[in-house]
Parts: sequence; structure tokens; C-alpha cells
Amino acid sequence: MSAAGARRLREFRAPDWAVGLAFVSPWIIGFLVFLALPIGMSLYYSLTDYSMLEEPVWVGLDNYTALASDSVFWKSVWNTVFFAALSLPITTVVAIVLAALLASKPRGTGWFRAAIFVPSLVPMVASAMVWMWLLNAELGLINRILQPMLDTLAAAVGGNLLAPNWLEDKAWVMPALVLTTVWSVGHSVVIYGAALEEVPKALYEAAELDGVGPVRKLTAVTLPMISPVILFNVIVGAIGAWQVFVMPYIMLGSSGGPDRAGYFYTMYLYDKAFPFGEMGYASAMAWIQLLIVMVFTGVIFLSSKKLVHYRGA
Repeated sequence: MSAAGARRLREFRAPDWAVGLAFVSPWIIGFLVFLALPIGMSLYYSLTDYSMLEEPVWVGLDNYTALASDSVFWKSVWNTVFFAALSLPITTVVAIVLAALLASKPRGTGWFRAAIFVPSLVPMVASAMVWMWLLNAELGLINRILQPMLDTLAAAVGGNLLAPNWLEDKAWVMPALVLTTVWSVGHSVVIYGAALEEVPKALYEAAELDGVGPVRKLTAVTLPMISPVILFNVIVGAIGAWQVFVMPYIMLGSSGGPDRAGYFYTMYLYDKAFPFGEMGYASAMAWIQLLIVMVFTGVIFLSSKKLVHYRGA
């Protein structure tokens, strides 16, 4: 190479946009290959009859219309909605109460924080196995503690009271699953605890000067100031409720327990995709699930306009 050519090569400078594009290219490639492409394929498969063993056959909207008359599909939708309606308020209240108690700095705060947060780090499969033992009707720890209390109550009022058959009685399956969600509120407690630390102390001092009691202080100061965090956790919880799978699948089996009482949307989607080999039908369910989550999120956002207080707004 001549001296002039080498000088021109050294003086060459790529445009700023090209440099920036080179830096973000790993993310762009990952997004296209591992997210955009699967999403597009899922949309295509939802319009086909695809068993994964043969070429997909175009059927248009047949998978979507079939869902309208699928009783198991509607059963899974109802179970998921019912689970979300029960678990979201309970876990929200429990997490806020625990965060408020920890914010008061009781003796042994560090130990309590660890005890509340560590269960959320336990793998869900291990948690499910633990809860299967805890909720066992005959040998479970919960019924071992509960039955003597019920016997004492029965002796006082008369009659015979038996502890619930948590996982084999369809009336108790859903309460049992909701109970397990309280086990993993650690992440929410941490978030609420951080939000409580950010509430201006001057607001509490002003409330005390006005003679406001603890309950009124909670409803008029604390909850409005942490309402954006509550909104965030409720949305995350609602999305998570529509994806619940591991705990009921392990604790109740693939059937979802007696009379499919614990058979959720994602369990049916999984069964259609893999054991039954109906990937087209499962892809249609996945897109319906996306639309449902978007609608739920939109409804929560719209209903929160008058309930959520943004500082400085």
C-alpha cells in the first residue's frame, strides 16, 4: 500500500450512527432472532393446523373460533380470573402490612427481612414440593396444627369438624393455591419497603399536629404516597397470575385436581402445545392470552387515574 493510501486509511472515520449501530448490534440481533422471529412464527402458526411433525396447514381463524366453543378453555379462563381476583388483593395487603411493620424497625428487623425475602428465592419446584407436604390432608403440618384446634371447637359447640382436604377437595383447591402465593411476597415487600422510606417525614409530622390517628394516617398519607408502587406491583401480579403454571402443575398434576378446579390457562396452553401436539391451537391461545393481559393492564391503568397520586403532579 502506498503512503498516500495508508494516510487516507488512518484518516477514515466512520459516521457516528454507524458506530452507535455497531455497539447495539448484539442486542438488535438477539431481539430479532430470539424475540421478533418467534413472535412472528407464533402468529403464523396460530392461523394453521400444526402438529410439529408435519408441515403447517393454513386454516385461517379456525383455531380462534374453536376456542369459543371449547369448554376446557373457558374453565381455564375462569379459574385464572378467579385466582387473580383472590390472590392479588390478599398478597397486596399482606406485602404492605409486612413492609409497614419492617419500616417501624422492630427488634430483629434483619432476621425478619431475611425470613420474608428468602422464600421468594426458593425454586418454584422445591416450593411446590414443600407445599404438597404442608397441605397433605393426613400428614401435612397445617392440618396437624389445625385439627386439634377444630376438635376443641367442636367439643365446645358440638358436632364434628374436620380439617380441609386441601388438594383433593375442589372447594379447597383454589384457597390452597392462593395460600401458596403469600409464600413469595418477599420481592413485593422489598419494593414497598423502599417506597415507605421515600414518604416525606414532614407529612407524618403535619398529620400528627392535626391530631390524625394511625388508621387515618395510613389512608391519607401512606397509601396515597406509595400508590404508584402499588399500581406497579398490582400490574406485575396480574400478569403473573395469567402465567401461573409450576405450582398447580406439580401440586395437582396435569389434570388440575378434582373437576379441574386448579386447571389454569397456561396449563391448558402447555397441554395443547406439547402432550397433545396442537401447536397451532396453542399459539392461538398464546395470542388470546396476550390480548387478555393487555386489556387487564389497560383497565387497571384507566381505573387508577383517580386513585394513584404522583408526587409533584
